[in-house]
Amino acid sequence: MPLFDKDYFVVGPRGLSQFQTMSAYLGGSCFQTVMDNPVTAYRQLVQQYAKDLNGKAVDPKIATAEATAVFRANPVSASMSGVVPRLVGVGFKRIPKFGILLGISFFMGEGESPGVWAAFGASIGSAPFINPIRMIEKQQRAYFKTTGATKPITEIIKESAAKNFAPLFRGTIPLMGHSLASALLGLVGQPRLQKYIQKELGDKTGLGRSATGLVASSVVSPIYVFVTNPLSRLEVIMQTSSISGKSIGVIDAIKEVGRDSAKFGLRGIFRGQGIGIVKAIISLTLFHEGRMFLQDAFKQYNIDNGLYTEPV
Repeated sequence: MPLFDKDYFVVGPRGLSQFQTMSAYLGGSCFQTVMDNPVTAYRQLVQQYAKDLNGKAVDPKIATAEATAVFRANPVSASMSGVVPRLVGVGFKRIPKFGILLGISFFMGEGESPGVWAAFGASIGSAPFINPIRMIEKQQRAYFKTTGATKPITEIIKESAAKNFAPLFRGTIPLMGHSLASALLGLVGQPRLQKYIQKELGDKTGLGRSATGLVASSVVSPIYVFVTNPLSRLEVIMQTSSISGKSIGVIDAIKEVGRDSAKFGLRGIFRGQGIGIVKAIISLTLFHEGRMFLQDAFKQYNIDNGLYTEPV
């Protein structure tokens, strides 16, 4: 029995097969993952250093300064920390997420332009696959302040295995909310907004697709970060605690964010908000540029080989 039905490789009415659409999404994700990793790592450290080594909350300015100091001391190591599990995660995380997203989308006749229900299904269904990778990624950077080096993946796996791999699923609940917001705003909202901006602004001003994509990402990103930043904080709190020690549950993580906000106000809740917006703009733009580049290449290949004809 074949792994995929033959229809999976048949070019559809919009010029792409399901296989080509999935490949374009994965390729765009790989491109984005490598290019935005330094910003991703820096943001985690800003949020992680919300507490000092004694467990006391520190001013957001101090946390930012400490994260900056780590990057200055180990620029290459810090910038590339977590990139290997993130790239592996393109397979383990993105294949389930994009597979569910595009599967529902094609089933509902939306093709390579998924809608709200596809985003909802993908965010819930893919969480158990995504969370272990995010946990490993964050654990790699968790001890930079004390060791100046990334924690080996093998060590993280061994520590998790001693607890039947349960620690790898810490933070799954906030991840589901994070993933839903990411799918709705990043995978559904941004492309639709870009098409609108291209129609209303691009055609009148001469802005190209890349420029309108950047504008769309700049509009969507602040909303996305505002929604997900508190959820991201919960993930960091739950996933950077010692694997061999006691885990931090969702309620305890919420209480910690509450204590932080009581002491530092909104700055406590939205630690990393500024860098988060920058990251979101960069990540969204890179992902969609990579995705659309590959989709255009696949479509042109189909035209050149007589597999698809552009409608007149």
